[in-house]
Amino acid sequence: MTIQEATEKAKSWLIPAVDKETQEAVESLLVGDSNELLEAFYSDLEFGTGGLRGIMGVGSMRMNKYTVGIATQGLANYIKKQNPDKISSVAIAHDSRNNSRFFAETAAAVLSANGITVHLFKELRPTPLLSFAVRELCCISGIVITASHNPKEYNGYKVYWKDGAQVLPPHDKGIISEVRAVGSIENVKFSSDSKLIHPISDKLEQTYLEKLGSIVHSSDAIKKAHDIKIVYTSLHGTGITLVPQALKNIGFTNIILVEEQSTPDGNFPTVVSPNPEEKEALNLGLQLAEKENAALLIGTDPDADRVGLAIRNNDGKMVLLNGNQTGSLLVYYQLIQWKAKNWLDGKQYVAKTIVTSNLIEEIAKAFDVACYETLTGFKYIAGLIGEKEGKETFIAGGEESYGYSVGKFVRDKDAVLSAVVLCETAAWCASANHSLWDFLMEMYEKFGLYHEKLISITMKGLDGIKQIQDMMIHLRTSPPASLGGSQVVSIIDVQHSFVTDAASGKQTQLDLPTSNVLQFILKDGSKISARPSGTEPKIKFYMSMKEKFDGRDHYYSQTSKLEEKMTVIRKELGI
Repeated sequence: MTIQEATEKAKSWLIPAVDKETQEAVESLLVGDSNELLEAFYSDLEFGTGGLRGIMGVGSMRMNKYTVGIATQGLANYIKKQNPDKISSVAIAHDSRNNSRFFAETAAAVLSANGITVHLFKELRPTPLLSFAVRELCCISGIVITASHNPKEYNGYKVYWKDGAQVLPPHDKGIISEVRAVGSIENVKFSSDSKLIHPISDKLEQTYLEKLGSIVHSSDAIKKAHDIKIVYTSLHGTGITLVPQALKNIGFTNIILVEEQSTPDGNFPTVVSPNPEEKEALNLGLQLAEKENAALLIGTDPDADRVGLAIRNNDGKMVLLNGNQTGSLLVYYQLIQWKAKNWLDGKQYVAKTIVTSNLIEEIAKAFDVACYETLTGFKYIAGLIGEKEGKETFIAGGEESYGYSVGKFVRDKDAVLSAVVLCETAAWCASANHSLWDFLMEMYEKFGLYHEKLISITMKGLDGIKQIQDMMIHLRTSPPASLGGSQVVSIIDVQHSFVTDAASGKQTQLDLPTSNVLQFILKDGSKISARPSGTEPKIKFYMSMKEKFDGRDHYYSQTSKLEEKMTVIRKELGI
């Protein structure tokens, strides 16, 4: 878009339907820095398959009352077409981010103005509780206002359907079409009907906590090791409203909070980014865990759907695990417990995304349990759970980006539930005089050593979008023959739905929906995946190195060598 086109788009906001304060801000942009005007109005904030996410501020490319209003009007129009003869209801939740409550109330106002009943949480609550509420309250849809773990400048808007999962085809495309059809801000109904907006009862939260208790396998182990020290940080987010209570409810008595991060605050004053995937975000928690000699550290992101874990190694030091390690431990523990209870009869499965560690698949195979792969994003695992309901039973699953779930009563990744399971696993280990670190080493001894890392490269603005596109084009048109000294044996191109044998060039069909993901499978069993992020201006490279494990005494020397191999591969890929 040219600056002239952006100017015309900005002028379209100078209408009575837009409040005076916003109009004044638009006028300031029109006479100010042309780059700022272009960034704010070069397009419309795209309502994608995951909803909205963007920097807060004035403009069609920003998160504000009007972009939220247009999205909600489109959703309302879609709901009314899907359910023309019935009264529909929608549940709404929000996190601790700046403006989250305002955006939640804006969405509630628009829905109610369209004759749709709204169930609104009275205050901030974790995203998984919204997923639970949609099904528990028999809603047709749900909305959560969150930008997950993005920096403080961002906010977002995620939409769920009546199965409690984020919208999938055909509903995602249908909603997108209706949002685009709204057009002008003048077509949004902002006049709230307060009679249709109802606060969600505390009983729903209690029901959720009771169901969390029902997934516990080792109550005796928790009783025996109830006082293990657990340090918890909510990173200024919603987790503080439920995680400590959930852990206390199942019997843990020694939960130590990182007080500096326990107050919800959208400015996230103690971290650069409230992302448990990043070590810096968990530094205060690590320091407290060392001081208290804690067994483990649990950290959740602002909307409490992702969880970070640190455990104490055999040298007595706290070590942060990555998402693949935590997810593999979680699945391994669940399968051990299901087998011990003789619950495995060939009708169960675990699930993971295509960029998540193949270690989970190896573990499942050892228990004769199916492991299904989905596209990146937990919503695809949630969709799988829905498809297989009544035919096969979901045990557990997750994605490398720190999102996991157990059982089927929440159809989204759930950091509250994951915290319960991980702490239970620690208690189970402690009751047998072992540690989570011992459990991790045992897993590698049985299934092989997997060393994995995510490389995220940020490329902002219009130039960044083009750079990311060019990188993916280059990898497709000029794929490497080898990486890190190991031959590339096959290339999986999810966007074009085929797998190419590198030696023969023969292509076979891939049984997955299309997505812009490219994977290189190496002769030594390693896997390198490239994927542009769907929610951030980033291109992501997922590196998974595999080799036979030489034993726990060699863990650090082996991972150090694999880290060197990753460095070589990064240079070869130019990242």
